[in-house]
Amino acid sequence: MGDKRSAFFTIVVIGAIIGVFAVADLIQEDRLFSQTENRVLAARPGFSWEGLLRGDYAEAYEAYLTDQFVSRDKWIAIKTNMDIALQKKEIRGVYLGADGYLIEQHLPEAYSAIQEAKKIALLERLVWEWDAMVMLVPTADNILTDKLPAYAPYYDQTRLLRQVKSQVGPEHYVDVYSVLQEHAHEEIYYRTDHHWTTLGAAYAYRAWAEGRFGEAIDYKKEDMEAVTEDFLGTLHSKVNLDMPGEAIYYFPDTDRRPMKVTYDLKDTRYNCYEESYLETKNKYGFFLDDNHGFVEIATGYRNGRTLFVIKDSYANCFLPLLLPHYEKVYVIDLRYFNGRLFRFMEGYEPEEGMDVLVLYNCIHFLEDFAYVE
Repeated sequence: MGDKRSAFFTIVVIGAIIGVFAVADLIQEDRLFSQTENRVLAARPGFSWEGLLRGDYAEAYEAYLTDQFVSRDKWIAIKTNMDIALQKKEIRGVYLGADGYLIEQHLPEAYSAIQEAKKIALLERLVWEWDAMVMLVPTADNILTDKLPAYAPYYDQTRLLRQVKSQVGPEHYVDVYSVLQEHAHEEIYYRTDHHWTTLGAAYAYRAWAEGRFGEAIDYKKEDMEAVTEDFLGTLHSKVNLDMPGEAIYYFPDTDRRPMKVTYDLKDTRYNCYEESYLETKNKYGFFLDDNHGFVEIATGYRNGRTLFVIKDSYANCFLPLLLPHYEKVYVIDLRYFNGRLFRFMEGYEPEEGMDVLVLYNCIHFLEDFAYVE
């Protein structure tokens, strides 16, 4: 009888807990956006018999319940702290590194030689057609190896970079890997985010400018200013740990230059920064107003040069540094572009020609780089 009472009591308690959460989920209004995770949350799917039979409805409803679960952010934090107590070094695809670094995990088996070859062939076609320069930026796990947990596996991006350099030619390749390795002891990546910092971008800019023009603007580390000191980035959103924010720096001289910036052919601003993002979770959006499909920049420098940049979000803090070298800069993010790339570029190419720069981090290059000629 004692065992039966215990089992009955357990069932009642579990049922009560499920009931409480079910009622809470019904009462709670659906959230459209998660500030913590900086993404749109799944909405309640519309029911159809066809979707139910195909399994689409069940899959969509599971995603909806996962995203809209009551107090979801707090449960993520509780789960993370339990994992830490169990001495786990990787949580939700994020390594808990030394000195407070959160480092995005990229496993070796996730990126094959075939995948590399396909992306490089696509890149090679663009380079030969447009005489483009290529800057592929290694992610933090390849440069801050001393911050990784002991024996943590990571995808070694040097193989990819060697192959890119070999196939596009050293005259089209910007060696960012060596530059960042040289400065690995400095804050060239964020501790809570997957991006490089303005300082890391500045070192890469110098390598690019000296290769292209023989000289670079002298951006000094001591001239940087913080625009915020409570940044918690995308990797923090995955683990939701209680940890201090960090600073986002920029070079204030880049904000004093005359320019006209047009986003997606309609919204016009007069600098490369958008301070409203500093009041949100997505503070990295301060650079170049976050992500847009197409950006046009008229710099006010009358030197007759034009640059076309094909990029991911790593370029957002890099671009303000190079503007004095060009009169016009066009920027395209292929994730938000569905047209024919070469034809589109031809529409913006002046008679005297233009420079072309491809700037991605290595992982985004393998996962996202794609275009239709």
